[in-house]
Amino acid sequence: MAIGGGGFGRNSSDFLIENYLLSLSNKSLPKICFIPTATGDNDSYIVRFYSTFNKLNCNPSHIDFFKRTIDFESHIKSQDIIFVGGGNTKSMLGVWKEWGIDKVLHDAYLKGVIMSGVSAGAICWFTNGITDSWIDELKVLPCLDFVKGTCCPHYDEEVSRKPYVEKLINEYNLDNCISIEGGCALHIVNGGSFSSISFNQNQYKYSYKVYLTNGSIIHKPYPLIQL
Repeated sequence: MAIGGGGFGRNSSDFLIENYLLSLSNKSLPKICFIPTATGDNDSYIVRFYSTFNKLNCNPSHIDFFKRTIDFESHIKSQDIIFVGGGNTKSMLGVWKEWGIDKVLHDAYLKGVIMSGVSAGAICWFTNGITDSWIDELKVLPCLDFVKGTCCPHYDEEVSRKPYVEKLINEYNLDNCISIEGGCALHIVNGGSFSSISFNQNQYKYSYKVYLTNGSIIHKPYPLIQL
């Protein structure tokens, strides 16, 4: 489940998307593990995670890579849900590859552990992600390739996102881009079934397949579920 922006890390949503995520496990007390590597294991981010999920029906935990690190392989394999936080995607993936957690996550994914996250934690699961890891410009970054395609979060939240996606499609022959608005999550089942999960209480939010047809940019919304 890839969240385009929002949830516990950004603003209050009455825990709509968090409860939806927990419900996917079909367990009364699912184990959910937070991986905040993209912020360098920022303490306040970790606190926000626990302050939210300790109020919900789940068993929360987290993994540090900038402090002493637990046996993450056995821990990840025992989880029902992984939640990856936002931040610097390039730095996060570099740390993961150094530790080998990318391979552990892939094994867990193939065995049915639910993978999720926001922003950096949304795009990391795709073949490529559109990231602001560099301060001066957006770039396309190779990611984990659990799900085929290129993904862009914050599609309506940051003014540079939409024109950048359209430029990639028009000028660099990108076939399509999966673009997710803030206040929306893209729920993907087995890499092939896509649904937009809107958790903004004031307006519907969407995820789109963006592509070029007959010289025109098309935004095709995925089927919508409004929480």
